[in-house]
Amino acid sequence: MSKTKILLLRLLDGLQAMEHVPRLIVWLVQGSIFVFSGLAAFLIRFEFTIPAVYVQHLLWALPIWLIAKAIVFRLGGLDRGWWRFVSIHDVSRLVTSNFIGSAASTGLILLLAPPGFPRSLYFLDLLICLLATTGVRVFTRIVQDSLQNGSETAVEKAVFIYGAGAAGVTLLREIQSNTALHYKVLGFVDDNPQKRDIVLQGVKVLGSGNALAALILKHKIEEILIALPSATGQEMTTVLTRCRQAGVRCRTIPALAEMIEGRALANQIRDVAVEDLLGRTPVRLAENQIRATLEGKMILVTGAAGSIGSELCRQIARFHPAGIVGFEMAESPLFEIDREMRRAFPRTPFYPEIGSIQNRTRLDEVLRRYSPSVVYHAAAYKHVPMMEAHVFEAIENNVFGTYNVAMAAAEHGVEDFVMISSDKAVRPANVMGATKRVAELLLLGLQNGRTKYVAVRFGNVLGSNGSVIPIFKRQIATGGPVTVTHPEMRRFFMTIPEACQLVLQAAVIGEGGQICVLDMGEPVKIVDLARNLILLSGLRPDEDIKIEFTGMRPGEKLYEELSTLLEDTAPTAHEKIRIFVGNGILEGDVATWLECLHEIHETRDVGRLIVALKEIVPDYSPSTHLLKRVIETRGLSALATATHGRFASVAPFAPMHLGDKQER
Repeated sequence: MSKTKILLLRLLDGLQAMEHVPRLIVWLVQGSIFVFSGLAAFLIRFEFTIPAVYVQHLLWALPIWLIAKAIVFRLGGLDRGWWRFVSIHDVSRLVTSNFIGSAASTGLILLLAPPGFPRSLYFLDLLICLLATTGVRVFTRIVQDSLQNGSETAVEKAVFIYGAGAAGVTLLREIQSNTALHYKVLGFVDDNPQKRDIVLQGVKVLGSGNALAALILKHKIEEILIALPSATGQEMTTVLTRCRQAGVRCRTIPALAEMIEGRALANQIRDVAVEDLLGRTPVRLAENQIRATLEGKMILVTGAAGSIGSELCRQIARFHPAGIVGFEMAESPLFEIDREMRRAFPRTPFYPEIGSIQNRTRLDEVLRRYSPSVVYHAAAYKHVPMMEAHVFEAIENNVFGTYNVAMAAAEHGVEDFVMISSDKAVRPANVMGATKRVAELLLLGLQNGRTKYVAVRFGNVLGSNGSVIPIFKRQIATGGPVTVTHPEMRRFFMTIPEACQLVLQAAVIGEGGQICVLDMGEPVKIVDLARNLILLSGLRPDEDIKIEFTGMRPGEKLYEELSTLLEDTAPTAHEKIRIFVGNGILEGDVATWLECLHEIHETRDVGRLIVALKEIVPDYSPSTHLLKRVIETRGLSALATATHGRFASVAPFAPMHLGDKQER
């Protein structure tokens, strides 16, 4: 690049760094244009020889044009902003301001100037002024772009933008105006055949994704920037596959649900994530309703250091509560979320409290100290195979623990109680799902007082602790193989932020004694998720990284359900939330069946526990693994004897009695 161009670029950057000089320059240039336009109009009208009789009209008209147009341009904001970024929007404002300025000037000239003012001068002045004010801005941008194009260095990456829509054009503009990004856009790629060969901001649409490999080779492209914020999961997967097959790195801008207002689009370019391949549509929240529930109130979150609990804390903090109490029994994760909350939300007090939901005395201490208005109950044992091997621990935590929190909430005047449930509670095939269903029914039975109990049911969340994503990533990092239980295994997925946002919304929609079901979209094959994750790692499935099928684990189902069929749920005001209309247990039965479960828990009788769960949740189907365990430990006759029994009629217990036993 020549020294002259370097000096011009430095001059422009220096002026941009000064706050007051650019506006002064704009005023001087625009004032000169107003005077020049009027003078040029007279010269053209009188063929460059102004008769003496019209000199007086000129002397009146010039100051009127200057003052009136300067005021109009000032009111229109046209004395602010850098001309190097001029756009179609700015041109439309220039046209409007020129017409208004000329109209105002015409009125003043007719009112103040001597009679006999030539009418053609009004039109000539408008035309010349419009061309000049627009032209000087466009010329400035052309010069700037030309200088930047000449400043290309060896560190710039040759890239394509995949997607010639509004997002792609916006991304191109930002790249062209920001030399610090070090990108050189050589073309667009778009699958719409009607866009082929069109030129956008000086960059041509070269072809479709089918020709991507050939185009990359021809233009020596180093990277693909994907600008498809509203693409479906299947579309993103197709684009990712094409990029990997062409052997080029690809990055993307966020999906619509992630875009951050006020931040430049180019600054949000990131690697493609597995979340992009889900194609989830943005969540629409009734933020005013949520704010009315949370703002200025004390909120308690159990399981606050877990995947869902920690994200709930972050989402709640956006609505400016009086404080957030994080109740958690894992010390180190609670320490980390405490540090994060203090750093990210310094104006929202965060109170970390260590304790177990199985300890009723500790729960009472915390609720008495903080008097929360809303409780989000996210603490639970959730891993299916683990709970199949620890059935009594699942009962302790997911059932008795939930009962402790729910009863403590009622006794301490909590207004809203929201429990995080699971899709595995639908026709459960494992102990974890059965205990979550029992917890749901428990809340339905407790709904008889001031506290409003709502359960929110959804499926898997991407990236949560113990989910398949981190497991797959570790397997890929070690060279594979990636293990999948079954080729037809399918699960519902959503992102953690989306799930937590909908939990906050469901808490507002639920009227108490209800189960809210989140719309999880279409189920995803786990093997497809594994293949996509391998692709995202820059490797080839079944070639660089093998996929092995290990067989279904104890308690697993091929397909999970959310009971989103129309006959099972009723719509709500939110398109992604429905209310489950299934039957619950009557209020009077709660104490009886809880006491029975507690007695079975004390005797550690797995056979009786299976039958008790089946009694409470009729559509519970115990896993073969669990039934074999009963037979191996006690024999077939023990299971047969248990299946003939019903719940014994025991006297209802006092709520505190259960809590006292749980402290042992």
